Amino acid sequence: MSSPDRKRDLTAGPEEGPAPPFPLRLDGKVIKGFGRGSSELGIPTANIPIEGLSVGGHSEVESGVYYGWAGLSACPSIAESPPTQRGAYTHLPSSIQEPLLHAAASATPAPANQNTGGQVYPMVMSIGWNPYYKNTVRSVEVHVMHSFSHEFYGAHMNLVILGYIRPELDYVSKEKLIEDIRTDIEVAGRSLAREGYARFRGEPYLVEFEGKGEVGT
Repeated sequence: MSSPDRKRDLTAGPEEGPAPPFPLRLDGKVIKGFGRGSSELGIPTANIPIEGLSVGGHSEVESGVYYGWAGLSACPSIAESPPTQRGAYTHLPSSIQEPLLHAAASATPAPANQNTGGQVYPMVMSIGWNPYYKNTVRSVEVHVMHSFSHEFYGAHMNLVILGYIRPELDYVSKEKLIEDIRTDIEVAGRSLAREGYARFRGEPYLVEFEGKGEVGT
């Protein structure tokens, strides 16, 4: 599907909270991906290896852009850049970032957090083939909506996926792709700041890492 000239919705998903099949859960070890997010787009992504791309048991999950919460296992990156850190992340205007930070801080913290050293961050992610780059394999690429001073390859990531933003699109230019990704980030930020979505930040699953494998499940 090609990128049309269209007006984008400000939020995604029902106002009161996620509707079936959401929430979906996915986890895996963060690996080095295609390397385009940071170098070409200025929007770094974390990649999770997936066998058969079954997301939360849903093998038929549609390609596209999704949003939710990401739990990261203890590593230097999260120790230096906790979720409550303000100001460093530049892809969200303060008018969206502040309500999101407030909503996240108001959510009940995951009870396993103190035991694992894990932290929970807002995220937006793509599932699919990335037609602009003509990928030959379907992939999961996660943009954690936070600024980190170090990469976190090797950390484990647990995802709670709460909603669908848009289908996967092809683009006439890299600039159009970047424009849409930035809009995706803003849509995710507004959507997660709503009470029915912010409360999922406290899910114990997000910071439960013991016994997790390297390949996404």
